[in-house]
Amino acid sequence: MQRRDLVILITGGAGFIGSNFVLNWLATTNEPVVNLDNLTYAGNLQSLASLTRDRRHVFVRGDICDPQLISDLLLKYQPRAIVHFAAESHVDRSILGPMQFVRTNVNGTAVLLDAARAFFDRLPASDRKCFRFLHVSTDEVYGSLEPEDQAFREESPYAPSSPYAASKAASDHFVRAYHVTYGLPTLVTNCSNNYGPYQFPEKLIPLMIFNALGEKPLPVYGDGSNVRDWIYVSDHCLGIRTVLAKGRPGQVYGFGGKNELSNIDVVRTLCGMLDEMRPRSTGSYADQIAFVKDRPGHDRRYAMNTEKVERELGWRARESFESGLRRTIEWYLNETDWVANVRNGAYRDWLSVQYGAQT
Repeated sequence: MQRRDLVILITGGAGFIGSNFVLNWLATTNEPVVNLDNLTYAGNLQSLASLTRDRRHVFVRGDICDPQLISDLLLKYQPRAIVHFAAESHVDRSILGPMQFVRTNVNGTAVLLDAARAFFDRLPASDRKCFRFLHVSTDEVYGSLEPEDQAFREESPYAPSSPYAASKAASDHFVRAYHVTYGLPTLVTNCSNNYGPYQFPEKLIPLMIFNALGEKPLPVYGDGSNVRDWIYVSDHCLGIRTVLAKGRPGQVYGFGGKNELSNIDVVRTLCGMLDEMRPRSTGSYADQIAFVKDRPGHDRRYAMNTEKVERELGWRARESFESGLRRTIEWYLNETDWVANVRNGAYRDWLSVQYGAQT
């Protein structure tokens, strides 16, 4: 097999974290990207509009569950690495329709791994040393923490609570198995809640921004006391690049922003910033907060210990929650075309199913 110029294959590169990663990658390196995305509800090519004429970005619309497509792409482009973002990722959707999460997150990852194994086995020895399969996962695979518990570590036992978390846990196990059984040089990253530009508005922060500006209720589950650790998406993307460059095959690395906040505190902080940046005619956006029935199996707290990646690879989050949130709000206020495009019929239908009349 003849090697070509260096290139990486990214799955899910039109989604939230994936698109941020692609944009960051091509802003700081000339190494081309083959971007495979099926453009389901959360995939948005407008997020990559700045790359329309960039020959370093090759977009392929396709399904990671298609083994022939994956094998053909690997043969054609011969990437030095696969960075696997593609996933169904919203907990609420997984509760209403778990089997799609099994198909994409479990079966799709297994298809990718098996194609990567066959490709890796045919590589020359020198190229095998450089090849990596990096799987992007979540801290939700570890389950829920009590208030007094220490943050999750890479060796924490898996205890997923939702169908989404269970599907990601299963995919993590497949990645480990392919490393142990077949010697595939894999890397796994487990990360806390991301936020930032290009996030689909079913997630907490963009949903609150859109509803606030639309003078709609701000739906908060239960009493709002569920705690999450928040990381700005560009910090996470830098972490993935760091692991890809310096991580040890077979290892797991945890990422977090060291910004543990309850959901209600996140919403109140966001409302305070909106009051400053885009004031209402009267009162505060916080007046729109509406508590709604809690979702089933709602984990109380997530937090990820980052000592390993800091110690071994020298990565640290750069953004505080306040600085990252301000940048996020500014982006959504300025990118009116992107916002208008994403707020289509499918998005509104989903919100009505999940939250009813309150959206």
